[in-house]
Amino acid sequence: MEAEILFEEKGGVGLITLNRPKALNALTLGMIREMDPKLQAWETDDSIKAIVIKGAGEKAFCAGGDVRAVWDAGKSGGDLTKEFFYEEYILNRRIHMFPKPYVALLDGITMGGGVGLSVHGSHRVVSDRLLFAMPETAIGLFPDVGGSWFLNKCPGESGMYLALTGARLKAADAMAVGIGTEYVPSEQVAELEQALTSADWSTGDAQAVVDKIVAGFAQDAGAATIDQNFDTIDRCFAKDSVEEILATLESEGGEFAAETLKFLSKKSPTSMKLSFKQLREGRKLSFDDCMTMEYRLSQACMAGHDFYEGIRSVLVDKDHNPAWNPATLEDVSDAAVDEAFESLGDRDLRFN
Repeated sequence: MEAEILFEEKGGVGLITLNRPKALNALTLGMIREMDPKLQAWETDDSIKAIVIKGAGEKAFCAGGDVRAVWDAGKSGGDLTKEFFYEEYILNRRIHMFPKPYVALLDGITMGGGVGLSVHGSHRVVSDRLLFAMPETAIGLFPDVGGSWFLNKCPGESGMYLALTGARLKAADAMAVGIGTEYVPSEQVAELEQALTSADWSTGDAQAVVDKIVAGFAQDAGAATIDQNFDTIDRCFAKDSVEEILATLESEGGEFAAETLKFLSKKSPTSMKLSFKQLREGRKLSFDDCMTMEYRLSQACMAGHDFYEGIRSVLVDKDHNPAWNPATLEDVSDAAVDEAFESLGDRDLRFN
């Protein structure tokens, strides 16, 4: 069998290839366990000046974590429900803290766990094949992998909009909300990689070298659709509860508000309430505290109902007709939401 993740040292670059193209490069625990120590080694390796990470094939960078495997483990009582999120979040933090340029080539589908492998790096190069989303509220989860940190860095209330709706963004929209740092057309992404792996690092300032190379390929991504809706998003999502957001969207009127309500009507009520509180709390927290909070939420979801029902409906039976429990926002108690944020004691996420 071909390796799920490939590593190469090329011209001063640590090159990572997510190598599950038939599975849209979905992230497995095995890939996490190979990537984390490799990055750790490259941090202190003076011959490695920068990291480049890409996905194999032409469809995806990484379409998310291997949640089907987590679903199977939850059904059978396996430890993956704990280990996957724990080790994934450690890896997300390593990328966030990485001291060298870290260039993610987002040339295709980038969702969930794939966002966690890219958004925390210094350069997120988006192409015309990008399809970005944090779609977790549709599967009984919440926008994790640091969503409580990076979604709060998006302009206005656009992060909350993305968190609750799972809205899909193309390149121009990803640039507009700050997920992408540069736009490079798909047909030039391979050339950019080649330029980075053949760079002259003799100046000693790797960040400046990478900045100059990427800037040389960067182009205008064009008009962003989301630009037309920022004012509506800010008006409707700057509220104190999910219920208030829905009520404001209903009174707003117009095509965008109607479409947004339609999106939200299909999401897990529990996930929406968890995600709302997650982002509001995240505004006040450090990165590490955000990740600790998210691990607590992950374990609450693993112990609940909606994650298993969401994965069943989307990936197992594929009927796209989940029976959420509780079925309405009104039936999700504040006490149940608050409980999901409580300390796990000695099971809390710990950073070395």
